[in-house]
Amino acid sequence: MQLSAEQTRWLLKVLQPEKTLGSLPGVAALSETVRAALLGLPPDVYAAEHARMLGGAKEAARKLVSESAVSAMIDRLPLKEGARIVAFGDSHTSDPQSWAVILSELLTARSASVAINAAPGDTTTHGLIRIGEVVAQQPDWILFFIGLNDARTQGPKPAKTLVDHQETVRNLRELHQRASLETKARCLWITPAAVNEERISNHWGLSRFGVRFRNEDVARVAAAVGDLDAPTVDLFSILGTPPPPELLMEDGLHFTLAGQKRLAFEIIRAWSNVS
Repeated sequence: MQLSAEQTRWLLKVLQPEKTLGSLPGVAALSETVRAALLGLPPDVYAAEHARMLGGAKEAARKLVSESAVSAMIDRLPLKEGARIVAFGDSHTSDPQSWAVILSELLTARSASVAINAAPGDTTTHGLIRIGEVVAQQPDWILFFIGLNDARTQGPKPAKTLVDHQETVRNLRELHQRASLETKARCLWITPAAVNEERISNHWGLSRFGVRFRNEDVARVAAAVGDLDAPTVDLFSILGTPPPPELLMEDGLHFTLAGQKRLAFEIIRAWSNVS
């Protein structure tokens, strides 16, 4: 079957075998040819699309920093020269053209580094496993954008979320406590954004796996993030329910480049106001 440009882009943005199979202990880093094969794509198509996506992130950063208001926000960020930042999350963060990639481009003038610790489909329970890697890095800031997949459900008539809400609350508190007690890092938390439920249920890829989300469940996770004693970017409120169509891919869940650019802007705006 010949995939459309949107379908090809979705495979690269969402499945990311280099972030799942390639990160397993004892498994060598996957070559570009292997990654393409795992996605069922010709190597040249994979390489061209991946390069295009990275180029899009750079261009998004260039456009943002060209705005005087955004440049002023970047100057106000509470970062020392050469600060080490970890962006911690799921596919929204590990996306090749994610807000974190855009942010990394924006902070090059400050000599700050942004390490991305994220994997597609991860819940806060997975986050508890990965947080040790972040602690070992002893960063100056940790930007947490995790919890959406806790609200995921399976099948047309789901009875529960992947992670029980009370467990999500405990996991979020544990992540925050470990970051606070085991590092000197400051934390910025980002709530999950709402989704387009109809698009998700009708999407060619997500429907194959029985993936569903309900905004009422996402809202509860967002509220739990907001209850942490930490600076927070409330994307659930900022972007609306659901977010504007142009910010989301056809799957109603993942962000377009315009959406990732908007995330980067909202994160910078909130972060610049943290004293």
